[in-house]
Amino acid sequence: MAIFKFQPIRKVLVWGTETWLISSVPGSESVVAEGPDKGKTINEVYGGQFPLLVKFIDAREDLSIQVHPNDALALRRHNCKGKTEMWYVRDASEGAHLLSGLTRQITPEEYERRVADNTITEVLGRYDIAKGDVFFLPAGRIHAIGGGSHIVEIQQTSDITYRIYDYGRPGLDGKPRELHTRLAKDAIDYSVLPDYRTRYNLRRNARTVLVECPCFVTSLYNLDRPLNLDLSAIGSALVVVCIEGGGILGGRPVAAGDVFLVTSGESDMSVQPGPDGLKLLTSYVPEQTIC
Repeated sequence: MAIFKFQPIRKVLVWGTETWLISSVPGSESVVAEGPDKGKTINEVYGGQFPLLVKFIDAREDLSIQVHPNDALALRRHNCKGKTEMWYVRDASEGAHLLSGLTRQITPEEYERRVADNTITEVLGRYDIAKGDVFFLPAGRIHAIGGGSHIVEIQQTSDITYRIYDYGRPGLDGKPRELHTRLAKDAIDYSVLPDYRTRYNLRRNARTVLVECPCFVTSLYNLDRPLNLDLSAIGSALVVVCIEGGGILGGRPVAAGDVFLVTSGESDMSVQPGPDGLKLLTSYVPEQTIC
């Protein structure tokens, strides 16, 4: 077992900031921040391209409405993976919201018309959010993060985004940001669900599975006593995000906001919460799966 912490990659955007904590995206590869492997890239310590991208998103304003292609479409168009992702709400200002999914059936033709006449938001699910809320966003689901949202985003290693609608605002260079309305048309999943929020019952001192799909399995731990995590069952590596509190992770201090990559092995990893408890997100890619 080895535990790696990486230098954060901060990206300033028109709506706020993204901090990439674990990234194997070409041109934005994470670099080990400390220890004997300091200065090595994530690809070097992992032994190839790590399949997950982990970000903290701090939205000062609303993000664009967007969609991501699935693996088949992304491979055909861009020769890369698609993007299935999930959100865990770290914090939210009063009135913060997220958009996810369609509230009623529309056709591709109606989609194009609604983008053109600025009414696309009328058919999107809008959710007021609070700390601890979870949303799963399979490739093809229209979505957007609203201003005042502070999100942990876990996704496939891909930077392919189709921007559908951006409220007519300019980018940081003062020019209108590029839209991908027609590319998105074939990427959208037009099916309708009754609810797009992920419901869960948080267990204390035990694993609570939030999302389980071929792309990743993400769980939440709310600890006030020591626990051993079985690393033998998680594939090649485990992402660990400290949401709240602090303690000791595999012999290393951990505090809120820390993100680690733990290479697995035939062993357990001890987790010891501090006096204020410890809340962790973990995520890994199941072995021998196709997303």
